[in-house]
Amino acid sequence: MNRARLLQILSDLVAFPTIAGRDNRALINYVTEHLERAGFSVHRIPSADGMKEGLLARFGAAGQSGGIVLSAHSDVVPVEGQDWQSAPFEMGRQGSRVTGRGVTDMKGFIACVLAYAETLAAHPPARPVMIALSWDEELGCRGIPEMIDHLIPTLGRPDLCIVGEPTLLRPCIGHKGKASYLAVARGEAGHSAMAPQFRNALHPLMDLGHSLRKIQDEMASRGARDAMLDPAYSTLHIGTLHGGTALNIVPDHAEMRFEIRHLPQDDPSALIGRLGCPDHVTITETGRYPGLDSTPATPEIAWFCECLDDPQPIKVAFGTEAGYFAALGIPTVICGPGTMEDGHQPDESIEIVQLEACFALLQRVFAPADQRAG
Repeated sequence: MNRARLLQILSDLVAFPTIAGRDNRALINYVTEHLERAGFSVHRIPSADGMKEGLLARFGAAGQSGGIVLSAHSDVVPVEGQDWQSAPFEMGRQGSRVTGRGVTDMKGFIACVLAYAETLAAHPPARPVMIALSWDEELGCRGIPEMIDHLIPTLGRPDLCIVGEPTLLRPCIGHKGKASYLAVARGEAGHSAMAPQFRNALHPLMDLGHSLRKIQDEMASRGARDAMLDPAYSTLHIGTLHGGTALNIVPDHAEMRFEIRHLPQDDPSALIGRLGCPDHVTITETGRYPGLDSTPATPEIAWFCECLDDPQPIKVAFGTEAGYFAALGIPTVICGPGTMEDGHQPDESIEIVQLEACFALLQRVFAPADQRAG
């Protein structure tokens, strides 16, 4: 493997400021040109708002069945408010690590995939190589729902999906799903000296918050459990609560944002039903993505784990796009270089040896069986 080439590709990717919610098309142009030069067929999918794009790509004969899809997202989290010691969109070097926004989450994996793609013409893979690159994963997996129905018609049905989120190259078989909500309360404005005469918009949201905490306590004490997750139970979390304009004015409008991170056994809609809805409050779902609960004994997942230095399956606290692939009946595992502990941080960084190990893993996974051990 050419380390310098791999790092050059990663440097190119970091230079695209693909912050979630913003235009990512310059990066998609770069990836498209790269893959087409390497012999891939590329299909681009625009977002509904026309401001972003994803892509589906395939290397392999049209009649060749099976294959493995390598999944990643193009967007990164913002850098505003973080104390960076280096330019976030210029890849830097700190000893054995490289720095820059997205090097861990998850442009490092994309760089490994693109570097590997360059080798395929000289060393054809044993099965088709498929790539799915999405947008706005960091905003609650908003891009992949617009892409997922195109996957099989465009690429064919893969035998396995590898989502390259950072796991230190350990096989992750599960995480919770998430649903997010906005609760809006309407009240009546009035002078606080006569507060009881007016309907305070904050009060019903405080009642709603109490109900959320009560259900959370119940989930913690006697809800469903998954010992591989921490916390092991479904969680309900209030993120923001806003209302009122001045202390001496009864608030006529208030908003609360909350989320449910749930085990597969727990239906967030059922939990919302248990909450009830106070008078003069509307609750709107603002986002949702499925969890992942893969079976490690599934033949393709078991085979993939055998390719790893550390084959012991894990589960993670953060969410990914993996559940969308699993919902199509595709055996799905999360495995990528680096650790999420380094993601979303100022001076985000990754060990170069993790990138090299990821590249080597791709070589093993797609190699003919008699060459895989090497």
